[in-house]
Amino acid sequence: MGGKITYIFLATVLVLVFGVVAMEGVLLLLTGEPAAMGMGAVAFVLPCLGAWFLWANTRFARDANRLAGELAAEGGLPADDLARTPGGRIDRDAADAVFARRQAETEEAPGDWRTWFRLAVAYRDARDTPRARKAMQRAIALHDGRPVPGDRRPARTG
Repeated sequence: MGGKITYIFLATVLVLVFGVVAMEGVLLLLTGEPAAMGMGAVAFVLPCLGAWFLWANTRFARDANRLAGELAAEGGLPADDLARTPGGRIDRDAADAVFARRQAETEEAPGDWRTWFRLAVAYRDARDTPRARKAMQRAIALHDGRPVPGDRRPARTG
C-alpha cells in the first residue's frame, strides 16, 4: 500500500510540474519574440511526452497488478521464498535456479499468460528489468487476447 501512495503522490507532483511548464510556455508564446515563441512551443511538447510516459507506466502497473490478483486467486502466484543476502537482496544463484525452471515452463506452454507472468517475476528476481518488463507485457497481451508485442507471427483470429 505504501508503494501505491508514493506512486500517486509522485504522479500528482509530476502533473503539477507539467501544468507549470505549460503555463510558462503560454507566457513565452505571448512575448511575440521568435526565440521565446519557439521555446514556448517546446514547453507544450515536453508535458505531452511526460504525460504519455506517465500514462503508459500507470497502465502497465495496473495491468500487471490485475494479473497478479487473478493469479493469486488461482493459487498460482510464485512464492517469495528465495534465499537472500545479509543485505536483503535475492541470492543470485537461487534466482538463476528458479529462472531456469520458469524458462522451461514457458517454453512448454508459450501461449499461457501465467507462465509468462512467472517468468517476468523470475527475470526481476535475477535483476534483469528490461526482460522482466517484456515478459510481463507479453503476459498482459496474452491474457487480454491482444497481439503480442514483438511477435512476428500473425495474431490468432476468432
